[in-house]
Amino acid sequence: MQYNMVWCCGCQYPPHMIDSLPHMSPQSDKKSPAIDAMFKAGAHYGFTKTRRHPSVKPFIFGVKNRVEIFDLEKTELALEKAIEFVTKIAGTGKQIVFVGGKSEAKEIVKRVADSANLPYVASRWVGGTLTNFDSIKKRVEKLLDLTHKREKGELTKYTKRERLMIDRQIDRLNFLYSGIVSMNTLPAALFVIDSKKEHIAVAEAREKKIPVIALTGSDCDISLINYPIPANDSSVASIEFFARKIAEAYTEGKKAVVAPTPVSAPAPTYASTR
Repeated sequence: MQYNMVWCCGCQYPPHMIDSLPHMSPQSDKKSPAIDAMFKAGAHYGFTKTRRHPSVKPFIFGVKNRVEIFDLEKTELALEKAIEFVTKIAGTGKQIVFVGGKSEAKEIVKRVADSANLPYVASRWVGGTLTNFDSIKKRVEKLLDLTHKREKGELTKYTKRERLMIDRQIDRLNFLYSGIVSMNTLPAALFVIDSKKEHIAVAEAREKKIPVIALTGSDCDISLINYPIPANDSSVASIEFFARKIAEAYTEGKKAVVAPTPVSAPAPTYASTR
């Protein structure tokens, strides 16, 4: 049977499928702007059924062209829980580390984390970043020390070959640790893009009892995540949408912090004398 295909948010669907899509359902009492935005970003796309992790099954709405489709209404609820948690962390003044080393996420993680003045890891996760934090902190201090000496011209006393070796060391340290220079203590939480790829970061966070918020594709085990956001974790548009939501929640949480009102000392009491 031939259908006149209908374009919706950059995709073609048969007319009978339009009403069955999560954000177009006629049963919905209201249209959610957040769901529409997620749909336009392609957040509803998962992987093929053969790649799906069993823990993600409750969040799958259906299948189109052998690709599973996320139920964006459930994704929206998961995002709201994550945003609420991030806002609370921001109110305490603690940090969240953005983690995303895959090619689609690197630049987004750097840009969005910088906009919220948060640390990030946009390259390979260095083993021990959380579980051996004292050693990692020493490497960061080494990076800062060498960078400071180079800027002050204190490396001119070395030979040309020695300076070249030091420059390479600085470049290597920058590549691995430049994003976490501002992380003076263990973070309050991690925000991870693709928890399957960043499984070492997730494992270290679990060992240190650090909550994990994660954008999880349909191939991820969301049972390991405290605040999973089941959605497309491979699309640039989808990654940017959720990363910005988390960063904006953190920024708004910090703005909402009100300085505590000083408590006045109680008035002195005097014993009556007779």
